[in-house]
Order: sequence, then structure tokens, then C-alpha cells
Amino acid sequence: MSCVSLTTDYGLLDGFAAACHGVLLRLAPGVPIVDVTHLVPRGDVRRGAAVLASTVRHLPRGVHVAVVDPGVGTSRRALAARTPGGFVVGPDNGLLVPAAEALGGLLAAVDLTMPEGIPATFHGRDVFAPAAAALATGRPLDALGERIDPASVVRLPEPFARVLRGPAGSRLEADVLTVDGFGNVALAAAAELLTQAGLRPGDRVRLSAERARPSAERVPPTGGQTRPSGERRAVGEPELVPGPAGPVELAVGVTFGSVEPGELVLYLDSGGLVAVARRDGDAARSLRLVPGDRVIITPV
Repeated sequence: MSCVSLTTDYGLLDGFAAACHGVLLRLAPGVPIVDVTHLVPRGDVRRGAAVLASTVRHLPRGVHVAVVDPGVGTSRRALAARTPGGFVVGPDNGLLVPAAEALGGLLAAVDLTMPEGIPATFHGRDVFAPAAAALATGRPLDALGERIDPASVVRLPEPFARVLRGPAGSRLEADVLTVDGFGNVALAAAAELLTQAGLRPGDRVRLSAERARPSAERVPPTGGQTRPSGERRAVGEPELVPGPAGPVELAVGVTFGSVEPGELVLYLDSGGLVAVARRDGDAARSLRLVPGDRVIITPV
């Protein structure tokens, strides 16, 4: 294997990431280690999954370890899986599947055998790093644990994205998927949805947002309630309330320089997702958007 990559929420203040490095260096000497990030927000499985999935296709073929693991030490499974583009290793909580799909899909998976006598709270060091080292040095996947059905691997709920057409024109609706360190807001909408909405560089659009009502304040849906946009809310759909953003007007562009300093721009990011940025600024902060918000974009 060409490398082992690490994606975690361990941070940089403690020695957790270094301990994982140490295990890999002892058990797989000479195999390069790539630190994707150790700054995933604590416990944010969806963010960790998105970061790894957007990065992994650009890395050499290897073993990709991800640890964002609020359920460490519980009954959740510890996984190693083979894909056409390498291996993924980590907790069975939805974290690994987007990366596996970016590498061609899950071909085989095992529930890793737990070493005896290990602490319950540091599987990154004690379970996942040793498994990665074993795979990186040629040990067969089936030697690491019991084979499981890849279809049984936990998957995160699909984020929401759609285009609605009506008498007033098309409307793009999508959940905020991630916010990066620059404050750029990536939506769960691929390039084709922007095309379906009839939007192209040079157009002007209006953006507003809705936010899921805190669970303690939610009213059980009856099928007769309406969303802030005025549409009926289906039974089981998250209850949304008017969000902090908008309505604001912005341009559709190609890059940050498509607009003047301080202006907002709607564009396709490097991962092929529809995104919102503020040139020389922080779009997420200025619009007060967070992952999980629902963004509504309509032509002006």
C-alpha cells in the first residue's frame, strides 16, 4: 500500500494523533502517513465523512483511517473494508461510507476482532491503527475479523437537495452540508441541480434559509402543517422554521473573483457541489448558516 491516511476529531492539543502515528510507525515502518485532518469538530460524523470523501480520491491508493467516534466502547462495530481504490478503517457509524463510495464502493467488509485487555475509549490507537498497519503490510482483510455483509454497514441519512418548478420559475432547495475553515458553505446539491434550476454564471439569485426546530420544541406532524415557504410538510419531514439568512441577493459566478470584495457568490466548489462564499470574508458567519440548515435559492 502506498500510504495510510488519518482523519480524526482528536485535535492538536493532546497526544492522541501522535499515538496513532507511533503505532503505525512501529507496525508498518516505511509506509507514509498522510494527516488529512485532526480538526474535525468533536463528534461531527457528517463533517468527518464529508472531509474524507472529498479528499480520498486525490490520495495514493492506501488504507484510509477515520475516527470520529462518539460511540467508542459501545456495541457499535469496528470496521475494515475493501474498495476498488483501497481500504477504509474506522467505526461503523456512517463515517466511512462516503469515502468508500468515492473509491468505487464497498466490496468486502469485516467486523474487526478486538484485542484483549484494551481500554474502551481509544480504538483509534488500539484497534484501527493496528488494523491499518496490518493491511498496509499485506495482511489479508479476512484475517482481521469476521466477514460481514457490506449492505449492513451503517449509512448516514441522505442530505436533502431538490429542484422545484412552478409558475414563478425554478427553485433550488438544499441542506447545508459543510462549512469549511474559510466560512464557505457547501450545499448538498451537485452541479446538475444548478443546471436543472436553469442557473448559470452572470445570473442573480435570492437566497433564504430555514432551520430545523430544536427537537424539544417540535410539534408532532399531522400532515396539515406548512413549511415556512408555504408548502405542505410531509409526515416525518423535519419541522423547519424561518432561518437567520435572508432573503439576500447574490450573483452566480465561477470563482470568488467573480464578484467584488465583500460580495456573496454562488458557485461550484472544488468538490463539484453548489456553494456560497463571500469574497474576502466569511459567508457562513455573515449569513449565520450552520450544517443542517435548509437553503432556498430562487432566480431574481
